[in-house]
Amino acid sequence: MKLSDFKFEVPKKLISLYPADNRDESRLMVVHRKTGEIEHRLFKDITEYFGEGDVFVMNNTKVFPARLYGNKEKTGAKIEVFLLRELNQELRLWDVLVDPARKIRVGNKLYFGDSDLVAEVIDNTTSRGRTIRFLFDGTDEEFYKTIDTLGETPILKEFIDRKVEPEDRERYQTIFAEHVGAVAAPTAGLHFTPHLLRRLELKGVEVSPITLHVGLGTFRQVDVEDLTKHKMDSENYDIPQKTVDLVNDSLDNKRKVVAVGTTTLKTIESSVTANNRLKVSSGWTDKFIIPPYDFKIANALITNFHLPESTLLMTASAFGGYDLIMKAYKEAIKEKYRFFSYGDAMLIL
Repeated sequence: MKLSDFKFEVPKKLISLYPADNRDESRLMVVHRKTGEIEHRLFKDITEYFGEGDVFVMNNTKVFPARLYGNKEKTGAKIEVFLLRELNQELRLWDVLVDPARKIRVGNKLYFGDSDLVAEVIDNTTSRGRTIRFLFDGTDEEFYKTIDTLGETPILKEFIDRKVEPEDRERYQTIFAEHVGAVAAPTAGLHFTPHLLRRLELKGVEVSPITLHVGLGTFRQVDVEDLTKHKMDSENYDIPQKTVDLVNDSLDNKRKVVAVGTTTLKTIESSVTANNRLKVSSGWTDKFIIPPYDFKIANALITNFHLPESTLLMTASAFGGYDLIMKAYKEAIKEKYRFFSYGDAMLIL
C-alpha cells in the first residue's frame, strides 16, 4: 500500500487536548469485521463483548518523564533534551533529541536546574539526535530520582498543542504501568480503570501483560510513498511465560485474544511459533504491520483513533481491513469522536 492511501483531513478541534474526566467513559466505536456493522458505545460497555476464557493482553510499560530542560554552559541558552533510550547504565550514556539542535555540538555541557546534574555531548547521531553522558556523583537510585524530579511528562507537543500540566503525570500513564522505559504511553490502555478490570475478571476474562517500551519512532513521520520501504525504529520488548500460556490456551479453545493497543499487537505478532502460537521471547522488534497482513495471534484489537499517515493507523487498518477502517474513520469524524493519545477508542472484532 501507499502512504497516500492513508491521507485524509481530521479537523483540529477533534484532536483531544485532555482526557475524558473518567478513564472508562471515553466513547467506544465497535467495528465488526465480518458484517461491517459499526456501533457507538462507551468504553465501559466493553465487558459486553467478552466472556469466560477470553484474554486481554496489555502493555505494562511505564512512561518516564523524558523531557528535560537544561542550560548550555557559558551562554546559558535554554535547551530541551528529550531522553530516548539509555545506552549504558554504568557510564550513564543516553540517546537524546535536542532542541534547538543547531546550538548543540560535541563537547558542549548542559546544566539542569539547581541540581548536580550535568550532561556532556559526546556524539552526533542524527540532525537532532545526540549521545550524551550524564555527570552525576550519586547512586543509580539518586540519578533516576533526579531525572524523575526534573523531567516533564512527554506528551507529544507537536500534536497536543498545550503546555504539560501536573495532571498529565498520572493521566498519561495506564493503571497497570509497571516497567519504566517508554517515552510515549500505550494509549489504548489509558481507558481502563480498576473497576472495569474487576468487571472483566468477574466475567472470567483473563488479563495478562507483555512489555514493549514505546519509542518516538512509533510516531515518526513516514516520508516514503512505498510503505514497504519505511523502516521502523527498534523497541525493546518482553513476553513472559504466563501470558504465553494464557494466550495459547485461549487460541486452543477458540476464545478471543484481545490486543490492547497496536504496541501489544506488534509485540505478540513478533513472536510466533511455526504452528501459529505465541512463544516466550524478549529482545528488540522493528516489526511494521501494514495491509495486507495475516494475523496469527490476536483476533480482537482495542486501539485509539490515530492521525492520518501514521504507522499506528496503518497497523489498525491491517487488522480491521483497509476499506472498513477508512469507513469507520469517516464515521468517527462525522460523529465527532476525539482523536489521538487522549482521545476515544475503537474495538475491532
